[in-house]
Amino acid sequence: MQKEWYVVNTYSGHENKVKEKLEMRANSMGMEDYIYRVVVPEQKEIDEKGKEKSRKMFPGYILVEMVMNDEAWFIVRNTPGVTGFIGSSGKGAKPFPLTPAEVDKILGSMGMSRLEIGNSLNIDDMVKVIAGPFASMFGKVKSLDMETQKVEVLLDLFGQETSVELALNEIEKA
Repeated sequence: MQKEWYVVNTYSGHENKVKEKLEMRANSMGMEDYIYRVVVPEQKEIDEKGKEKSRKMFPGYILVEMVMNDEAWFIVRNTPGVTGFIGSSGKGAKPFPLTPAEVDKILGSMGMSRLEIGNSLNIDDMVKVIAGPFASMFGKVKSLDMETQKVEVLLDLFGQETSVELALNEIEKA
């Protein structure tokens, strides 16, 4: 089974407490291989006094990256402060995950990536192209755009360094 992102409903205002409790429960029950990341979607804003503060994008909701099996589902549902999953018809039915495009849009607006490579990638890192017409070529990262999940890579084409724009899921760190 593969890990996917799910939306979990919480008591409004308790998102960070639920995130903390869920991470502690996953750790204490040995479920780190099934419950990976818990994210409270927030955006940074500048208030009228010029101070930076974070605002919750979806009050009462958190995102959980997990493998949907019975144990992980049970742990998330029974975490204090959780009222249920979004995308479930109830009556014991498991929820539907978010699409990769939905996750990319939400996490990208926070400067995060659903793909682990995006979180550890820096300019001038060497990468290998694993998909598309440039597959199996190596290059150097020129620029990163986490919001659009794109990376500009310098590839050696016919003895000349050429800049190519690729999606994060088309590369891996070399």
